[in-house]
Amino acid sequence: MGLALSPLHICATDSRAANTLVDYATMQSSTDDRGRRRFFVATLTTIHAAIAGFIGVIIGGAVASPVFGREREQETWIPAGDLNSLPDNEPIPVLYRVAREDGYREIMDRRVLYLLKNGDEVTAMDTTCTHLGCPVRWDADAKAMKCPCHGGVYDKTGTVVSGPPPKPLARFTTRIDGGQILVRV
Repeated sequence: MGLALSPLHICATDSRAANTLVDYATMQSSTDDRGRRRFFVATLTTIHAAIAGFIGVIIGGAVASPVFGREREQETWIPAGDLNSLPDNEPIPVLYRVAREDGYREIMDRRVLYLLKNGDEVTAMDTTCTHLGCPVRWDADAKAMKCPCHGGVYDKTGTVVSGPPPKPLARFTTRIDGGQILVRV
């Protein structure tokens, strides 16, 4: 009679055959795990490289933008009034507009400066207080420019008379061209 052995019986009786079956299953499992690990590592490496590249482009753009991105701003001379219409020794407020970029848009800012005529010479002063940046106003009765925020007082030439301002009002360069006053802003 022939003895029929089942696969379980062979595995149980023949230790070499059992080890071969177990080793093959382990080897197949570890090969799959290594393939998965390689894929996972490659995917993470690709994601990290993409993030590093994106950050590099942003930082590189921020660093290189002032150098390559925009042309240097040219001087802007604005007409501020007629020389003959200005009274002598009294600051006159002049409204002017300046274009500035805000993101992708260009915005027109309205600002005020004071013009002071002394003979044929004209001085242009900023209206921003040098203490904390509040706008100063000319008080004709007191013959002084006063800051309403903290009580800073300037004389008609923009020099500090009293209060907390640390320095005189900022001045703009002026020139006269054919009786027209031009101010560089």
